[in-house]
Formats: sequence, C-alpha cells, structure tokens
Amino acid sequence: MAVDEANKQEYVPKKKKPSEEDERRKKVTPGSLMKAIIRPGGGTEHPGEGDQVVIHCTTRTLDGVIVNSTRSEHGGKGNAARYILGKSKMLLGFCEGLPTMLKGEVAMFKIKPKLHYAEDDCPLIAPDGFPKDDELHFEIEMLDFYKVKVVSEDLGIVKKIINEGQGWESPREPYEVISWISAMTLHGEVILPCPKEPYHFTFGKSEVPKGLEMAIGTMTRGEKAAVFVSNAYLTESPLMNITEDLEGVQFEVELVHFIQVRDMLGDGRLIKRRIVDGRGEFPMDCPLQDSLLKVHYKGMLLNEEKTVFYDTRVDNDGQPLEFSSGEGLVPEGLEMCVRLMLPGEISVVTCPPDYAYDKFLRPPNVPEGAHVQWEIELLGFEMPKDWTGLNFQSIMDEADKIKSTGNRLFKEGKFELARAKYEKVLREYNHVNPQDDEEGKVFLNSRNSLHLNVAACYQKMGEYRKSIEACNKVLDANPVHAKALYRRGMAYMLGGDFDEAKNDFEMMIKIDKSSEPDATAALLKLKQKEQEVEKKARKQFKGLFDKKPGEIAEVKTGSTEEQGLDEEDDEQVKLGKQSQANDAANQDGNGEVRRAVEVDRKGLLSNLRPSVRGFFRALGFRKWSVVMLGMILLLATQLALVFFGQGGGFRLG
Repeated sequence: MAVDEANKQEYVPKKKKPSEEDERRKKVTPGSLMKAIIRPGGGTEHPGEGDQVVIHCTTRTLDGVIVNSTRSEHGGKGNAARYILGKSKMLLGFCEGLPTMLKGEVAMFKIKPKLHYAEDDCPLIAPDGFPKDDELHFEIEMLDFYKVKVVSEDLGIVKKIINEGQGWESPREPYEVISWISAMTLHGEVILPCPKEPYHFTFGKSEVPKGLEMAIGTMTRGEKAAVFVSNAYLTESPLMNITEDLEGVQFEVELVHFIQVRDMLGDGRLIKRRIVDGRGEFPMDCPLQDSLLKVHYKGMLLNEEKTVFYDTRVDNDGQPLEFSSGEGLVPEGLEMCVRLMLPGEISVVTCPPDYAYDKFLRPPNVPEGAHVQWEIELLGFEMPKDWTGLNFQSIMDEADKIKSTGNRLFKEGKFELARAKYEKVLREYNHVNPQDDEEGKVFLNSRNSLHLNVAACYQKMGEYRKSIEACNKVLDANPVHAKALYRRGMAYMLGGDFDEAKNDFEMMIKIDKSSEPDATAALLKLKQKEQEVEKKARKQFKGLFDKKPGEIAEVKTGSTEEQGLDEEDDEQVKLGKQSQANDAANQDGNGEVRRAVEVDRKGLLSNLRPSVRGFFRALGFRKWSVVMLGMILLLATQLALVFFGQGGGFRLG
C-alpha cells in the first residue's frame, strides 16, 4: 500500500502558473465593478476571446460631467473603439465587463480607480487631464462583435471573413490578383465606392495599400472579407489617395481570381504564369517526381511578330508530345515548369536562351540566343512504377532500366541528370532486402556500380571531393575494390592530390594483377601531371635563384592556359569499362612503363642542398608545392636585405 500511495503522489499534475490575466483578475473585488443595463441587447450570444468588439464609450464623473467620449456629440471624433478580447490592451474593467454584454446593449459601468487608469501597471496611458484617481461611470454601447483573423501582430490589420473561399492557396508575390475592392472610413464615410469592374494588380508591386495587400495574402479564391487597416499600414498606391486625418480604413474585398506566377530562377528570367487552373491540389498532384508526361505546347519567339516555331496541334498531326521527365528530352526551362503544373492546367512560360534552346537541339527556325515563350497544357502524367510488392528480379530489371537511362545521359554530357538517375536507384535500394547469398551478391555489385557511376559524374562536373566520397562508399565496405581505387585515384589526381592518387594506383597493382595495365597507365599519366605542374612553377619563378646576393628577381606570371590543369581523361567517359590507356601501356611493354614510373622525379627541390630539401619536407611541403616554396623563398630574400648588405656581412646599427 505504501508503494501505491507513493506512485499516486508521483503522478499528481503540477499546477499551471497563473497567467497575467489571471493575476489581473485578482484585483477585482466586490463593489469595484458595478453594471446597470440602460438598454437591453438582442440575442443570447456574448463576445468571447478572439472576438473583435466595436463600442461607443462615454466617460463621466459621478456628478455627470463628461470627461471623455468616442461620440461626436460629446466632443469625440465619432469613431467607434475596437478591441480584440484577449489580445488588445484594455482597461481591467473593460476586460471583465465587455464579455457580459449582448449586441445592441447599452450599459453603465461604475468602476473604481484601480480597475481603470489608476491600476498598477495599467497597459494604457490616461488622456491628458483625465481624473484617473476618481471612481467613474463608463457608458458603453455594444455596436457589434464578431470573430476576426489577426493579420499583423500589432493588431493594425484585422480581417473579418464574410464568405469563406475555396481551396487553400493564397496569392503572393508576384501573383496577378483580380478582386472587388471598396472602402470607407471607420465612421462609415465611403472613400472608395464599389467599381464597375474588378481591380487588377500584381502582388508585391505596391499597387494597393500595404495593409490591404497583407490581408489579401491570407485570402483564398472566392473569399469575401471586411478588412480593418490602421493608418500605420495605409501606404500610397494607385488604388486610392490616403489623407493624414485617416485613423484607419475599413475595406470590403472579394477575391475573384488570381493567376499563379512563379519566378522559377528567382531572377525574373524564367517566368511561369498559370492561365487555366488544373485539377487537384497544388503541389501534391503535380508531377514533381520523374514521370511519363503528355503535353500540348506551342512555342513562339519573343519578337515583334511573335513567330510560332512549333505547335504540337499543327506540326505533330494533332498528337501531344509524350516524354519522360528527368531524361533531358526537352529544354530544361520547359521541364522545370511542367513539373509544377496540375493535370488540365494551361500555363504560359517565358524562357531565356540558356534554359531554352542554346543548350538543347535547336529547331531550324529558332536563332541562337533567342528568348522564347511556350503555351503549355498538361494533359496528364503517369507516375513511375512502385517497387513495393515486386520480387527481387523485377526490382533489378527496373533498376537496370533507370541505370541505362543514366548511362545514356552521361554519354550525352548531361552529367547532373545522369547522377540524379543513379541516386534515385540508390535511394530505392534502401528498401530492398536480398533473400539469399546469390541475390546479395547481385545487389552488392549493382549498388557498387551505381556509386562509382555517381563518382564519375562528379568527376565530369569538376566536384572531385564529392567523387572521392562516392568512391569511399564502396571502399569502406571493400577496401580492395580495384575499380573504386582507380576512380578515386583519378579524382585525387584531377584534384591535385598526387600522393594519394599514387597510393591508390599502386594499391591496384598489389591487389589485382589484371588491373596492372590500367594502374601503370594511370601512374604514367600521374607522372606527366606532376611534371606539368612542376614545369609551370619553374617557368613562373624563372630566374628567382639565379640572381646575385641582394638582387630581387621578378616573378613572371604564366598565361591562363599554363596555370590550369588539363581536361579530364577520356577513359572516364565509359562507365564500367577498363581504361582506354591499356593499348598505350602495352605498346611499350609493362616493364618500360614501370621503369618510367620508378625514375627519380627531380624537381625544384633537387637544386637545393639535401639539408634544405629535408627541412622543407619536414614542414610538409610536397614536391609539387613549388609555388608555395617559391613564395616563401622570395619573402625570405626580401627579409634578408633588411639585415644584410650587398657584401653579405651583417651590419650593426
């Protein structure tokens, strides 16, 4: 029993910390807030938290002297006061009294000073000359209350929904918006009558007041709303003139339609405008993944004549174009936009040359550097086959199809698309579980091949570090994988890390004699690379070490061509094939190649004394780091001149 009692005590919920409102309510004591109904209201509903209340208020002393009022007949501006219960800063007496009122009710509240402006830490400042230390009468008329959506945190923009809209999408920059808009002051004076035609504007172009645009940005198609905007958000715009005496404006807005406009690149060059809505929900029902797409499109040049250069309905016997996305079969700009379309949607796309036909097979009547416009209709699409439920052989067949597509893209020079295909299969492989050793072997070989193909793509893209990482995914599981060592060695060599490349190529010879021709050819290529780099460095620092003591040599800068590395080897192009350097290596015989590799590679350091060479090696400088070495020696020469004379003697001051 003692244990049970202990457990019961352990799970007793902790008391919540009182909120600020709870702490304020403790100040309300019997007799501090009294209410008398002057005129009953209608209905049974009372305002609740989150409701905006609209009231007129006249404050009097107990002798009946008016000290403040919202009503014009009592010296006020005639604008009703608006509060959002639970959000607006209000007098404590109002926080407690307003929720007790009905719509249309007029009541007199007798409030002690500690419940109005004399409250400790009162959130509002009393008007000048206000008798805040006196007990006062507040006559309040509840004009209206309703649920609202707060658009701005400071409550400067509030929206009351009159009619709900459809869907979930709201306009945003740079959408084109069509809406009915009218406006009046807070006391009901019309300042923008309802026009005969809806207003057209572009979101984000300051064509309507800022506060109104922010509210429209929360609306859905077909929604009708009343929007209350304070003067802080009433910016100048073509829609209406804003005068300084406006404290706020009440807009009535109906969002008729908006055209989805997307800046696909973020620089205004590739723009997609949705003309006809499609079926389904954006973006869930768009062909975001690689799919078989069916489209009609018309292409035209953006010249004065708007020359049409192709129309599937005319030039393709009325048949739509069918293509698989992710395979580089259409211009990149066209495919990017189609991926964000819904079935049945029609969009107009304006495209710059580099995303149209400058990097794609150009139609005969499209000049080089042409900006184009496509009108595209997405008729439908088929998602790729789901691998769930397929047997192992079927999965491998599907993987081979995608891999073959990647190989084609690689040979066409579309390395980014090829890499995406290989990585797609690798992601699917995360859910494949071979059932026996034979399947496991097939699966492992396929996965390794894909990783090495990814590495080859990265090499072609010049991202050698990522290529090395892809090779490591194979070598971490199998350190003696000859092909992975070869590809990583090539990445090291192309990235300038010659020592690591040499280690990989020599390891190939140790673990797999059949790879010796490839490895020796690679070592020969590596030697050539080292010699090229050393030759460039010698030329750049020519004469640096031939000057007399104290004479500073000028450092010559080679041409751009001399400073860069050669292009990547052709043997990288064919995936899964042995190096094309086999023939070159075999012509001279393996022994000659080996001897060439074993020749002592004397570089710039060989001209220095052995002790000096050892010093720089101890600092971590490799033979190919002659550029860095030359800079250090040049700096050392200049520093020496500060202390030594031309004769070489050390001079004391």
